[in-house]
Amino acid sequence: MTTRTAHRARRTPRLAGAGAAALLVLSACSSSGGTSSGSATADPAGPSGTVTVFAAASLKESFTALGEEFEKTYPGTKVVLSFGGSDGLAASITGGAPADVFAAASTRTMAIVTDAGDDASAPVTFARNRLEIATLPGNPDKIASLKDLTKSGLKVVLCDEAVPCGAAAREALDASGLDLTPVSYEQDVRSALTKVELKEADAAVVYRTDVRAAGDKVEGVDFPESADAVNDYPITVLEDSRNAAAARAFVALVRSARGQETLAEAGFLKP
Repeated sequence: MTTRTAHRARRTPRLAGAGAAALLVLSACSSSGGTSSGSATADPAGPSGTVTVFAAASLKESFTALGEEFEKTYPGTKVVLSFGGSDGLAASITGGAPADVFAAASTRTMAIVTDAGDDASAPVTFARNRLEIATLPGNPDKIASLKDLTKSGLKVVLCDEAVPCGAAAREALDASGLDLTPVSYEQDVRSALTKVELKEADAAVVYRTDVRAAGDKVEGVDFPESADAVNDYPITVLEDSRNAAAARAFVALVRSARGQETLAEAGFLKP
């Protein structure tokens, strides 16, 4: 028995519990009509069936759009998307949750999956992302720098350091020699941003893609230290994929010119 086969065998008893838990948080992404410029011509011999994608929370808008694009390109397919903190998704995958594709917000969290032997091929970086400060609309606290977040009385939220956005924020703070104690650490970047949108916090350090997605609900403030904490986003087809053909096709779409255009529109940097 090979090491990887033995690994899958050891995981089998956990599949029922971990898989069922993961399925409870899955959200389906299904097309609802409409067309999109740049769509590829459907290939009659192309993939079919359902492809389940676990993706970092910051990919919600872009991957939802790409899921719809995929379903239009390949009639008869369905993309099921589950978004969350990359570390939690990686733990679900290594615990046996059924998924076909994993897109993480950092190489560190992808390593959780690859070190467990759950990747079918070497992960490939498809995008990069950098941090930005999200403030209340109009920036009433006049936040202009990362240092301003240390002002007395300012309620600042960070992502938990276990997830990529939190680890990146810590890198930026360390690079600037700043000591910041947030009012809360959130489980993913969307939870941190929501605190500002609901006016439960004055500011949060999130990805610039999330600031863009929030529209006029927040205001973004760039800061130079973000250049020291740019995250690479890797993607891979998973070893235990139940629909490897569709998984490979989805990864190909993400890496295609159309996929890169969608990611750029969301504010992601080129890989």
